[in-house]
Amino acid sequence: MWNLFLYQPLVNALIGFYSLFGNFGWAIIGLTLAIRFLLLPLTLPSLKAAQKMRQLAPELEKLKKKYGKDRKKLAEAQMKLYRSVGVNPLAGFLPQILQILILIALFQAFRNVLGSSEAVSKLNSVLYSFLQLDAGTKINLNFSYLNLAKPDVINLAGHRLPGLFLVGSAIGQFLSAKIMMPVAKKQEKLAKKTPEKKDDFASMMQTQSLYMFPLMTLLVGLTFPSGLVLYWLTFSLFNLIQQIIINKKI
Repeated sequence: MWNLFLYQPLVNALIGFYSLFGNFGWAIIGLTLAIRFLLLPLTLPSLKAAQKMRQLAPELEKLKKKYGKDRKKLAEAQMKLYRSVGVNPLAGFLPQILQILILIALFQAFRNVLGSSEAVSKLNSVLYSFLQLDAGTKINLNFSYLNLAKPDVINLAGHRLPGLFLVGSAIGQFLSAKIMMPVAKKQEKLAKKTPEKKDDFASMMQTQSLYMFPLMTLLVGLTFPSGLVLYWLTFSLFNLIQQIIINKKI
């Protein structure tokens, strides 16, 4: 099921874009943009719902004060509030799951196919008949200074440092989260007024994630093929632009 419905179609789409552009870097960018546009019907409602839920923070705080420790009535009141503004709190799960699955499939493609000395024969084993490559085909994995099958790492004085594309993907992720910070700061102020400390903890975790996730991207990206980093950079920039547009509309 995994190979048939996700891994194989992604690899074929990647080779299709490669046949079009003649460069694997541009093929990855093209595939990333195509995936993002295809997922728009799922991601746009979830992003709008997430933004509206953040804006509901003052109303949610009033409900907490009103119902106190009565969890059942609080949950019912919260769901009623969500319905009144047309928000589904579970709307964001499916797009997130799909994005993770796509990332895993691409990681598998780079690890199992492009990083091998028998790349063409391995590719042909999963390619559709009309995309089959000749036995002597040499895949161009060079993009800017990158070899897309190897990590984006700069060796400086014996130290492995993240390259420009890896740093760019972390910055893109940081900026996407930073856009939401004015709302997060508002939630933090509200949380400090509540007697229950778990609100403070949740608010603190939200603020720390602004720096934690980009840092994790840098550290994990040091071992990932740079082709995957290029995908994540394109993904982050697309997501940043999309979020800016949605925020302005809402």
